[in-house]
Amino acid sequence: MAHPVDAGGSWASRAAERLAAAGYRLGGARAAVLDLLDEQPCALTAYEIEAALRGRGRAVGRASVYRVLDELDELGLVTRVELGQSQARYEPARPDHHHHHLVCERCGAVVPFDDAGLERAIDALSRRADFDVHGHDIVLRGACAACRGSLS
Repeated sequence: MAHPVDAGGSWASRAAERLAAAGYRLGGARAAVLDLLDEQPCALTAYEIEAALRGRGRAVGRASVYRVLDELDELGLVTRVELGQSQARYEPARPDHHHHHLVCERCGAVVPFDDAGLERAIDALSRRADFDVHGHDIVLRGACAACRGSLS
């Protein structure tokens, strides 16, 4: 039976191949982190990754999680996202998918969003400014629906 990381064409399988090519063994911690990240719609902190793995019955220590994230970051396999919450978040670097983040300043919820109009506006701005934009991150801060409702 194939390991979930080996499933054809997934981010996790591509990441596993890149790690192997760089000389890393695909041990338990690496495989567990890859599998978890591949399923996520948005960025997670190392603590959230550790907690999610523990919830799945996978005891992977935080030091191992950080080590794997550093390896993935070094190989360009994850994107490190800084959302101003004093903790870095990590998500798979997927060239075919780009999104931004809404952050609730009260509860800390992070919601991914994409917007074709926003992307077109950024492209138009780069043309007007004669500036070659290689990347961008948009973080919108405010209050989520649940927190807005609790303020009433």
